[in-house]
Amino acid sequence: MIYDITRPTPPEMPNLGKGLETQKLLLSQTSKDMYQPEHPLLYAALGAKISGAEFQYPSGQWLEPCGQILLLCADSGNNKGQHSLLVEAIMREELRSDHEAINKYLEWQKNYKAINKRDKPVEQDLCIHVLPSDTTRPGYLKAQMAAEKHGGYTTFIDLPEAVMLDNLCGGHKQMTQILRLIYDRSRYRALRATVDGITGSAILRTNISMASTPTDIRKFLRYNLLDGTLGRIAFSYKPRSEKRDPHIPKIGRFDDGFYQELDARMAPLALCKGRYVIPQLNKVCNKLSAEICEYADLTDNDIMWDMAKRSIVTSFKAGCIMWALNNMTWTRAMADTVEWLTWHSIWSVWAVMGDMLQKDSNADSAESGKTGPANMLDSIEGNTFSEQQLDALRQRLGKPTGAASKKQLSVWSARGFIEYSAQTGLYTKTEKYLKGSGLMVKG
Repeated sequence: MIYDITRPTPPEMPNLGKGLETQKLLLSQTSKDMYQPEHPLLYAALGAKISGAEFQYPSGQWLEPCGQILLLCADSGNNKGQHSLLVEAIMREELRSDHEAINKYLEWQKNYKAINKRDKPVEQDLCIHVLPSDTTRPGYLKAQMAAEKHGGYTTFIDLPEAVMLDNLCGGHKQMTQILRLIYDRSRYRALRATVDGITGSAILRTNISMASTPTDIRKFLRYNLLDGTLGRIAFSYKPRSEKRDPHIPKIGRFDDGFYQELDARMAPLALCKGRYVIPQLNKVCNKLSAEICEYADLTDNDIMWDMAKRSIVTSFKAGCIMWALNNMTWTRAMADTVEWLTWHSIWSVWAVMGDMLQKDSNADSAESGKTGPANMLDSIEGNTFSEQQLDALRQRLGKPTGAASKKQLSVWSARGFIEYSAQTGLYTKTEKYLKGSGLMVKG
């Protein structure tokens, strides 16, 4: 299933069928307008409930469901706050134990300050699963050191504003480096010259969900367009509705029956331990890689292709969580959802940041009102065209011509999209392409 990501409307979310009952239950507590934009954000909190499990990616690499950095992007007043209610529901038990751990730590701090130097108590490990939104980099390292010491569990943080990443990472200049370590589940090492500083190291097992308006996130990431940061952040964008709805959105009751059912459905996550290979999920990821590569060839857009590779990894982790939630059983509905998550993320980042990325790469959309990169073969009118017509199109898009055009024609020919006639010197779009090569057939 391929989605048309050039449209101004988001790709339509597939029905949450067999095996996705937990997600359906959670989304039932949100207003209907939040079903689609909220769905991708669920996996950051759900993934933090799995520890001690690894899943083999098609590359052969073993990945944990940590390192997810998910962004809910919508205009102010567009119900982004509902996400925090779902986070509190999912992490209810962790928040309760965190409250006890913080109280013990505060008691240690109180005693440490009151007792003389010789009799000071040993510092307590700060074992908390859900980090406060106002967490500094030294505090974050201390929490991760405790997490690694006590079994290597995954911490989770929900930021009401994406700009709060600067505080967590120790400043905007350090943000890219810290996010890279989190995304890659790498070890962070710190050395301080005084006893007051935090010296130590820890593997960063963390999932992050955050929210922002389009204006704020564009301003926040304007200097991080091509340094890998955008690819590591999975966007979920809710565009403003064309019509103003006078009805106040209604949310669920979050009653005891909901919590009891949610706890029962999330129970399999705690039992997921060890190493697993999910062949059906790997097949979906390989299919996505081939389809997105085909789309990148048609658009001649390397930026989109580079970011999409990481989108597939994030969707793979979501697929692992779906599988674990469903008692380690795969379904067709999960495959459809993993595909949608990937295309939705690509569409979202281009809908919010696309004009900045195109400007930075010296390219523009072929048509106004479009979001994702334009399909250049579709942009050429008629079924038969010359190399000069492609040169003219590339020049209009701000792309190099000449040798670059010849290379693109060669790629299209190799993929079976076009055929060359030596007699006329013209290229013709093939029947395979015109009937729908699989590209952008679903909105």
